[in-house]
Amino acid sequence: MPTLPTAAIGLAALISVTGCTPTVKIEPPDKPIVINLNVKIEHEIKIKVDKELDELLNNDELF
Repeated sequence: MPTLPTAAIGLAALISVTGCTPTVKIEPPDKPIVINLNVKIEHEIKIKVDKELDELLNNDELF
């Protein structure tokens, strides 16, 4: 059976251990999140025309 000082020390140790428990809170911000992006998009289109089709397009009688 634990004596009174031993029980008091045990209770104090228990309280100190539970008092040191870290707490992490995650809260959404009050203001909206603004993200400014400057994006430059460049693209290149390559068209390969068959020689036969190229001759057809250059035919003045069709157009």
